Amino acid sequence: MSNEITLDAIDRDIMFHLSQDGRLTNVELARRVGLTPPPCLRRVKRLEEAGVITGYRAVINPQALGRDLEVLIDVEIYAQDRKSFEDFEDTVASYSEVIEFRRMYGRPDYFVRVAVADHAAYEAFLTEKLSGLPAVLRLESHLTMKKIKTSE
Repeated sequence: MSNEITLDAIDRDIMFHLSQDGRLTNVELARRVGLTPPPCLRRVKRLEEAGVITGYRAVINPQALGRDLEVLIDVEIYAQDRKSFEDFEDTVASYSEVIEFRRMYGRPDYFVRVAVADHAAYEAFLTEKLSGLPAVLRLESHLTMKKIKTSE
């Protein structure tokens, strides 16, 4: 957040409802949080300007894109110099299969989440792209049995 902002119960309620459905009209949002539309809109604008609300997005069903298989990958690298890990990060972040990419404290060095069509597509991604990168020391793949909770 760019500025420190005090959030009250109504602000939190606004954030809750918008996180559940970012397409709510201001009128419907105001009704749900117990305000009239003008002060509700002012609060939303204040939350946006303060950087509390950073955007709105559509959640796309991966199956609709033919990307039914999600794999979580732990990546350890051997490179210690800044240029090597920046090059690694830039390259991995550019792959369309990568839907989440994090640098971690401790081990693994990175967490990568990929979405691909099937096991063959994952094998191709792993062998043709990720494992061939010069900084990669070790990869460990994790296939999901069942999603229990997700914020998407």
